[in-house]
Amino acid sequence: MADFPTPPADLLAGLLDQCLKAGATAADARIGVADGVGVTVRDGKLESIEREESVSVALRCFSGQRQAHVSGGDLSPYGLSALAQRCVAMAKAVPEDKYCGMPDAAKLATGDLDMDLTGETELPASLLEERALAAEAAALAVPGVKTVAGCGASWHRSSRWVAATNGFAAYKTGTSTALGLSAVAEKDGKMERDYDSWSVRRLTDMPSPEDIGKTAGDRTVSRLGAHKLGTRKAAVIYDRRVSASLIGAMLGAISGPSIARGVSYLKDRMGDQVFAPGVYVTDDPFRPMGMGSRTHDGEGLPVRETHLIEDGRLTAWLLNTPAARQLRLEPNGFSALGFGDPPGVTTSNIYLRAGEKTPAQLAADAGEGLLVTDMFGPSINPNTGDYSVGVAGFWFEKGEIAYPVSEVTIAGDLPSMFARLVPASDLEFRGTRDAPSILIEGMSLAGS
Repeated sequence: MADFPTPPADLLAGLLDQCLKAGATAADARIGVADGVGVTVRDGKLESIEREESVSVALRCFSGQRQAHVSGGDLSPYGLSALAQRCVAMAKAVPEDKYCGMPDAAKLATGDLDMDLTGETELPASLLEERALAAEAAALAVPGVKTVAGCGASWHRSSRWVAATNGFAAYKTGTSTALGLSAVAEKDGKMERDYDSWSVRRLTDMPSPEDIGKTAGDRTVSRLGAHKLGTRKAAVIYDRRVSASLIGAMLGAISGPSIARGVSYLKDRMGDQVFAPGVYVTDDPFRPMGMGSRTHDGEGLPVRETHLIEDGRLTAWLLNTPAARQLRLEPNGFSALGFGDPPGVTTSNIYLRAGEKTPAQLAADAGEGLLVTDMFGPSINPNTGDYSVGVAGFWFEKGEIAYPVSEVTIAGDLPSMFARLVPASDLEFRGTRDAPSILIEGMSLAGS
């Protein structure tokens, strides 16, 4: 971690003061520090070690309804002074934006807003190497695996300080560690590959390297001898490795900026029954050690647990201050990190609530269909929700896996897909966007 002669919070306060003295009507800023180490292994040997160390500062200045933002890596008094002068001059020169601006001080989050999401304070490269080698060896021990195309382990730490002239200030720090590999298998001259990958705050939340390697190997071998499918309509089960992509497609459609521009297939559906009754999509910013946990949003506004989909009904847009102003609504805590940049919109720890039946029970209910375990090249029309994606996975019959399939395209439209979506019971909290396996009946399938 970088050693600051002057505390970062004091550096930010001084930077904002310089902006006001240079003529800015308001300003916000952040300082970020990151460090980490990553290793890769190949054929039982260390292949590379990379170490990261970075320090950055970002600044946004306002001149009335004009805004500009700049960033840099020089935190010296001269560097920060030059940054302030440049940003204020730019803000005075750009066109007006009637929706830009920071939240009112009275609306800001209050209380203890600092957050520490530190798992392991540091992991040495030697331990990361040991874990990666163990995972690679476990994958290679699976009969049928020809090679491991890539295997790596890493540890990362980041810290950031934010502040604004409306009085907001906060600090957040956290660490994460990751391990993943991709295995390759071959049969009759045709190769298949699959993977397993984990990223967690704490090592105790991750399977053993041996389990990760074996999972990657088993998944790869199971894909050998893939068939192609003819055109048909069938049930599709999205494995939980890929099912969260459908939640991502929904989040894009309820993004405040998209609604304000009128480019969303859900723009007229607020309050409607978008999913089946009993379906909940929830954002939980307070999950202990969550990968997306936070005490405030990207503009310093309060956050709370929110059911974006409640019993199947759409309840909220994802709003930052500019989008809320454009829609004549109130911002609701879904701003992505600004403080030095214009804010976007985002969620924290979003998840689709688990259903009652296991994936096997859903497959048995469907009888036959496609289990999707890999996806590539999704295409979504933001205005209509028309959807298509290339996939690979397994055809199942009588609820049991029959054979692997590849080069299949799934097509449909998201509004009707959401309406008949059925979540399974196998939800895991692993990232910032989680979903259990999902069954959707009546999808259009086409072989390549």
